[in-house]
Amino acid sequence: MSADVHQEVFIQEATELLQELEQSLLELEDDTLNMDLVARVFRAMHTIKGSGAMFGFENIAALVHSIETAYDLVRNGKLDITKPMLDYSLKSCDIIREMLGDPSMKADSPLAMEIVAFFSEAGGIKQPQQKPKEKEQENKLLKSSNLKTYRVTFRAPQDILLSGINPELLVKEVAELGEASISAQTTYMPELGEMEAEKCYTFWEIILTTDKTENDIRDIFIFVEDDSDLKVTLIDDFTGGSENLKKIGEILVEKGDISQDALMGLMQERKMFGEILIEKGLITKEALDSALNEQLHVRQIRDQKAVVENISSVRVPSEKLDFLVDLVGELVTVQARLGQIAVQENNQEMLKVAEEVERLVWELRDNTMSIRMLEIGSTFSKFKRLVRDLSAELGKEIELIVHGGETEIDKTVIEKLGDPLVHLIRNSIDHGIETPQERVAAGKPAKGHITLTATHSGGSVLIEISDDGKGINKEAVLKKARANGIVSETAELPDKEVFELIFASGFSTAETISSVSGRGVGMDVVRRNIESLRGTIDITSTQGKGTTITLKLPLTLAIIDGLLVVIGGQFYIIPLSLVNECIEFNAAKNRSSSGRRIIMVRNEIVPYVFLRDFFQAEGEAPEIQQIVIIEIDGRRVGFVVDSVVGDHQTVIKSLGKAFKDIECISGASVLGDGSVALIVDVFKIYTEIE
Repeated sequence: MSADVHQEVFIQEATELLQELEQSLLELEDDTLNMDLVARVFRAMHTIKGSGAMFGFENIAALVHSIETAYDLVRNGKLDITKPMLDYSLKSCDIIREMLGDPSMKADSPLAMEIVAFFSEAGGIKQPQQKPKEKEQENKLLKSSNLKTYRVTFRAPQDILLSGINPELLVKEVAELGEASISAQTTYMPELGEMEAEKCYTFWEIILTTDKTENDIRDIFIFVEDDSDLKVTLIDDFTGGSENLKKIGEILVEKGDISQDALMGLMQERKMFGEILIEKGLITKEALDSALNEQLHVRQIRDQKAVVENISSVRVPSEKLDFLVDLVGELVTVQARLGQIAVQENNQEMLKVAEEVERLVWELRDNTMSIRMLEIGSTFSKFKRLVRDLSAELGKEIELIVHGGETEIDKTVIEKLGDPLVHLIRNSIDHGIETPQERVAAGKPAKGHITLTATHSGGSVLIEISDDGKGINKEAVLKKARANGIVSETAELPDKEVFELIFASGFSTAETISSVSGRGVGMDVVRRNIESLRGTIDITSTQGKGTTITLKLPLTLAIIDGLLVVIGGQFYIIPLSLVNECIEFNAAKNRSSSGRRIIMVRNEIVPYVFLRDFFQAEGEAPEIQQIVIIEIDGRRVGFVVDSVVGDHQTVIKSLGKAFKDIECISGASVLGDGSVALIVDVFKIYTEIE
């Protein structure tokens, strides 16, 4: 695996860690004494720093070092969590993200230096004045794949000075092989009166981290090794995690400073915490046994869960999943062709095979699509930071509540959903929720709420963004629309149509333009983005009580259920999830009843569109046609087609650059006989006709 691939893996993992870290910091803000959260923050910082230094992101390691130290102090009860600490921690997440995007970015921006200075002061860290060259050498050493740590014990002969050799120079030479910690031992130092000035009584222990070999170290002592007591012991080769560090007792036994038996004897003398509590009469033995059983149970379950998760989870690049979906799409097309040939040949054996292939392909399709499904909770959690920062900036108190975070949706939909949700939440914060003073004056709690809810509804996902703010002022919206010429001066519109005016391009009721909103370029973009996902958007609002915006989105964008229709000899596909019903349509009868394009369906007036006219299809229309009735923005609209073939597993293909300007066709699909069916963008047609 190349270094670039390692860096790419680190960036992916660090991005996920930052998301968890940000979530933990936001939870910690509400529960500053929660040591589990503090531990999660520390572990995330520690991992980002350690992995960052290993994969060449020294800038990140330098930034995170002081933050990690401060949270270690919090972990040990030596420092309290404060709001400035959380603020700077969250800001550090932003800088780390920038550094992941641009590894050449230095940790010397004014904000980065401010963060480091804050945490250094909080943690009592003295900033080492390391020379750039030394730092560069240190980083080069840490990147080495042959890095090892040795314990070098050097006890020179007492008369070494008489031979003209200075043992200190040998020790310094060893230290120059890498990163070293040196301690001079005086165990064999005699009483002052017994000392001889020309003799050496000191011996040295050097803990050396280097990419050199044991022989390289011994070579330094080549002229004195025979007369000296020299031990070179490998104590760490960096193959384990930090949790595998040796305990003090193990090091002392390994060095021979204490025997294993003596250590075990001492350990047996030590009383456990529970025994001390029983001795002091604070708890009973039964209470201790119960607590120990609980602890053991939780630990065993956690260990088992960790093992299962480690075994059952595999990280796969999203590109490979996309390729797999493409292959499944091709297979669906081939399977349809096989089924068609089997029917044409009327071969019973071939029909059985085609049915079996169809069953397998459908199972493969469902399983493949399920792999791409992600919980939307990860997207929702990102908005907690947005609500926190923006509400503070605007002097408001707002809490974000999330429901249905476990709801699954295709990853492509999730990726394209982020921007529309950001727009909608920013609008709720800026225009919806009032200031604490306004809310109290209106008889509401000072703190406002924005609620994100996700639920499954058939083949779609409903996402609601609701707030308990002041709601939409219909009169103000209508007045602005009249002033801008969007509606006539005398127009009287129902509430639903008034609310939809806010989606008009450039429309805004804000008196001033702020950094948050007011330019009127947000909501029309939201609508376009949602419609590009073949979704719909609906608004309800009550003045003084709040607004709810509901997004209806398809579960997936790769393979959909479609309704195959024919117009002028050409196949078209309408997304089946939008279709309410199909009814027979007699053009001659309707032409004679009135010139208006409306039809009565069970006492309901439904307007309709001739797709034959819209697409300028050639030839004569059949006498009996079909109306496909779909629902858009809560209204039923009919689309007249020549005939309806039936449902069709639609593998969506893009049209390519040559057809990029065709707005009312959103894609294409290959049918079983190799012909192409165009996917109708009913939202565009509806908008144009309207």
